[in-house]
Amino acid sequence: MATLIHTLINLEPENMKNSMKIAAFLLITLVLGACDSQGQKNVTEAPLPLTETASTAYQVGDRLPNETVCMVNNAYMEKRQIPVPVNGKTYYGCCQMCVGKLQEQESARTATDPFSGNKVDKSEAYIVLTDSQGAVAYFESEQNYRKFSEETK
Repeated sequence: MATLIHTLINLEPENMKNSMKIAAFLLITLVLGACDSQGQKNVTEAPLPLTETASTAYQVGDRLPNETVCMVNNAYMEKRQIPVPVNGKTYYGCCQMCVGKLQEQESARTATDPFSGNKVDKSEAYIVLTDSQGAVAYFESEQNYRKFSEETK
């Protein structure tokens, strides 16, 4: 990283624009990858069935297995996450930072049902994939999800 910064400082103005784009991309990659790289190294992952590991296995609107969702980032992660037991319930996080938040912050363990507006415990929620980028929503029940889906068509 220091070499990259040194190189950027000594560039000619016409090359600076492209180099800044590359540096920004690398910085974003580093920041976004930091969460996943912290916690997954020492975790033994139980393999999911092949139908659950492919990125195309789930469509928008499908129910997701709890263990494939980082409940801090509210995102489908395509693989089994780190289980976090809290008060007899199991939540899931993608890294040690997320594990800590789930252990320490009740707000990380709850969500609002988009249909009813009620507070939902993420470990007990009906979790649905809401977009192709992996965002999820937490519902109190499948029935609430079905009603919500009908209303938003």
